Parts: sequence; structure tokens; C-alpha cells
Amino acid sequence: MANKIKKVLITGGVGTIGYFLSKSLAEQGQFVTLADNLSRGKIDKDIEELLKMPNVKFEELDVTDSNQFKKLDSDYDFVYHLAAINGTKNFYTMPEKVLKVGVLGVINTLEWFKDLKHGKILFTSSNEAYASYINLQGGPIPTPETVPLCIDDVTNPRWSYGGGKLAGELFFINYSRAYKFPMTIVRYHNNYGPRMGFEHVIPEFILRIMKKEEPFKIFGAKNTRAFCYISDTIRATQMAMESEKTNGEIVHIGNDQEEISMLDLAKKMFELFNWHPQKLEIEEAPRGSVERRCPDLTKIKKLIGYNPQVALDEGLVKTYQWYN
Repeated sequence: MANKIKKVLITGGVGTIGYFLSKSLAEQGQFVTLADNLSRGKIDKDIEELLKMPNVKFEELDVTDSNQFKKLDSDYDFVYHLAAINGTKNFYTMPEKVLKVGVLGVINTLEWFKDLKHGKILFTSSNEAYASYINLQGGPIPTPETVPLCIDDVTNPRWSYGGGKLAGELFFINYSRAYKFPMTIVRYHNNYGPRMGFEHVIPEFILRIMKKEEPFKIFGAKNTRAFCYISDTIRATQMAMESEKTNGEIVHIGNDQEEISMLDLAKKMFELFNWHPQKLEIEEAPRGSVERRCPDLTKIKKLIGYNPQVALDEGLVKTYQWYN
């Protein structure tokens, strides 16, 4: 499948992952449509350069409006459904919008796709869909795809995102069964890299290091994460889409090699970027924050041979250089 030139649609195509995925596919010669409503992203210089390629185009699309899908073509080989409102701060400040895009956007996309009678669709889910189970049960870490999905507190707006992804997985699985089309679900685990705004921990740390913040605040210092550099995420996502071995499957995407605490991450970045605050101010993690997060990649390695390639130090330096 991967050797033949394909026609591709990417919802949320102007976002971080959407941009890098579009760029990678376009450079391989695939015909790519970036669909986005630009509510959070914008057509910046990088996107403008991408759109100069003859095999890339932009389509303004709000996935929460079913009527807008009428403007799309009907012969895509691959549809990557990335559209979502990400960023932990947004989960707390606009949970109703996070849910609307996360659930209604999925429904509208699937209602459109089921009538195409052609192609494969991929849903980008998240570790947030099972995070409450890890909080409640304490494991297993690294975490396989088979753990239960749950929300431990529906009153906590943080779970607007995880709840949307949980519902999205149910819709994709059951629409695929009912309408007999191929699909794959990938669950991302702490992606990082350039163009990610400042709503994630690594860009946030970079910004505060650049500003020489004193004292330097660290929320949830003992909490651990295993970060995955954007190029590994993109490669794994394309591999998962283009392999028939992943049809009907849920696979974890991430880096299982370097689980690190927030305190040690900060210290590592102080060393790499040659600045050390005089004082650290340790704060409690936000309510509902997961204490540990690290994916079990056994399944994706077995199915399609994915292994992360970018070490944390290398990825942090690349990310810092872009933000600098």
C-alpha cells in the first residue's frame, strides 16, 4: 500500500501533528488535503510553504458542522482524523468545546466517511482515555492497549478530552463494524517537538527557561512521563495507517525507553540549555493528573516493526532550537 501514491485527507491538518504528517506525506509524493477551521491554528509561514507544493491543498472545514463535509472529495485513500482541541489548559478552560469537537467531530466525520465506499480511516486517540484507570489501579506500567478505559470523575473538566477520546474509540469501532470499512485507532503518548504552542510541559519549560524564571515552578514533580519526539510519532502514524495488519486494531504510539519525572526533566533541561534557577518551587499536580505514564509498545512493534529512534536529549535540543 505504501509504495503507491495515495490521496490523503487530514482533519486538523494545520495543527502540530497535522502539519508534520502533511509535510512528510507530501514529500513522499502523496496528494494531501489539509482540512481545518483555523479556530486555534493559522496559516503561518510553514503552512504557506507547504501549500506551495503542487500536491498539497487546504480546505476550510469545521468538523462540528456536518454540512461542510459536502465540499470534500469522495475518493480519498486515507483519512487521518486528527481534529481535536488539545492542551491541558484547554481541558479546564473550555471543556464544552473540547467535548463538542471530540465527539460531534467524530460522529460527523464517520457519517461522511461511511458513505464513501473506499479508503481507510485512522483515529488519533490518547492515553487520556485510560488515564483514570492508572490513577485508580496504579498500573500496569508500561501500559498495554488492553487496560480498561474510564473516567474517574465526570465533574473534573480535565476529563473532557479523555472522555471525548474514549467516546471516539467506541464510535470508530462500532461504525467500522456496522458499515464494513477499515480503520485503525492509535493512542498517542506525550508527543513533543516544534510548533506545539506553549500548552504542553516541554514548550512551557522552554519558555520559562528562556525567561529565566525565578523561582522555577514545577507542578507534580514526582509525576513521570515518557516523551515521544514528533518525527517518531509521524512515522508510527503513517506505518499504522498504511499497514493492513493494523486494520481494526488499537495500537499505542510513543517512546517506551525513557520514562522521566517532571523534576528530572526540568533538571535535564537546565543542563542542556545551560541555565540553573536559584530556587525550585514544587507545587501539587492539577487534580486528576496521572502519576505515571509510559506506553507498552509490544503490540505495534510486533504488528508493523515500529521502534522510536529519537532519544530524549536529542529531541529536547531540536525543540529548544526551534523555539529559540
